[in-house]
Amino acid sequence: MRLEAKLAISNAVSKLLLVLLGALVIPPIVQQVAVAHTDAHLREKKRLVQALIARDGLQAFERGERAETYADYNIFKQEYITLTPLPEGTPLPPERIFEEPRQVDQQVEDFRILSFALPAGGLHQHAFRLEIGSSLETVELLTATLRQLALWVLVAASLLTVVSDAAVAHYLLAPLRELTVRKLRGIRQPSDFNFDVIDTQTTDFRRLDDRLNSLMRQVQSAFAKEREFMSNVSHELLTPVSILQSRFENMLQDPTLPEQHAQQIVESQRTLHRLRNTVRTLLLIANIENEQYLREESVRLSDVVADVAEELDDRRQQRDIDLEIDIAGNDVRPHANASLMHTLLRNLLSNAVKYNHEGGRIRVLGRPAASGGYTLRVEDSGPGIAAENIPYLFDRFRRFNSNAPGAPEGYGLGLPIAQTIAGFHGATLRVESTVGQGTAFVLDFGPNVSPAAAFMPSS
Repeated sequence: MRLEAKLAISNAVSKLLLVLLGALVIPPIVQQVAVAHTDAHLREKKRLVQALIARDGLQAFERGERAETYADYNIFKQEYITLTPLPEGTPLPPERIFEEPRQVDQQVEDFRILSFALPAGGLHQHAFRLEIGSSLETVELLTATLRQLALWVLVAASLLTVVSDAAVAHYLLAPLRELTVRKLRGIRQPSDFNFDVIDTQTTDFRRLDDRLNSLMRQVQSAFAKEREFMSNVSHELLTPVSILQSRFENMLQDPTLPEQHAQQIVESQRTLHRLRNTVRTLLLIANIENEQYLREESVRLSDVVADVAEELDDRRQQRDIDLEIDIAGNDVRPHANASLMHTLLRNLLSNAVKYNHEGGRIRVLGRPAASGGYTLRVEDSGPGIAAENIPYLFDRFRRFNSNAPGAPEGYGLGLPIAQTIAGFHGATLRVESTVGQGTAFVLDFGPNVSPAAAFMPSS
């Protein structure tokens, strides 16, 4: 998953957790706010009542006898006020706010009540208890309204921050995206690397770009030295190998040479022959990597497969292996090298014969690819390759089960050569294998365009 997507998901999850936390925390807070608002409203009513009594006395509240209790409710019974005389000598109760049900016109309603005492004196001779109540239904309505408003504001703010965070992350990570797409994606060898400086004001990305450029310059230099060394060493080794080969042949011509010594020289010739083949293989790889071959021919894959099959026919028949060739569509590869293409397919078919069962089968299947290229598969019915060995299959001099009884001889260079030649032609070579069922080497050729020398040689 891309870093930008991870940041967006992280921001969204954090905002979701914030909303859930708000849903748990907001209701009690809103409840307290609504209650505090109601209490403030009751105290404001108290202030107004006290001002009215100070101005007009209790006449506006008294009915009949002065000892009679006065009560008044509004039309919706959401607020009420009562004035109750206190017996003489009764201590004045303290001011308090409480919740209590009260009967209003044969109905019982819950109220939040502010109760306080009016001492005797001034315009009235008795002490009174004054209660001002507000219906809890009003408090609950206010609480619900505030809670809903707070939750919607929290959700809207969270969504807004998610969008803004995503936009900021997209903007800030643009240099990293450009670095990945322009410099790293599709790079198959160091020479394809783009050393243009990324336009960014972020110090971390600037350092990453500079370090990556520096590292790739070192890699390019190391690859160039390795290729030059391999080419020079291969050239230099061929001469002494040829001299030794000639000397051994001359020694074998000596009629006085003992049989025992002649046998040792023959064994030495075999070893020398393997050494010469290895040197020539390394020189071939070095020459391909150094682009010392031309790609100026049009090669028909079906013709090359037929030529290789004819060369390997004796070996295949000795092991009673059946060969099926099914190549259709436009299999002509322009801008190719016929000799190298022959070597490539010979290595693949030779492996299919070498690592197959007696009486097995080989199938060569070629079809145009949906992308406009061409796909060629070389399938065998051999023992297959273990999944843990596949990543190392194209390493030079790497062989698996080479010490097993009956294991074919080899130097571990056939598949690296095939991969190098495939890359030289702008193709990729991959492996599909199941243990006990067989192996398929798949060549994916790109569209018929002039291939850049874009391949990563195996180390």
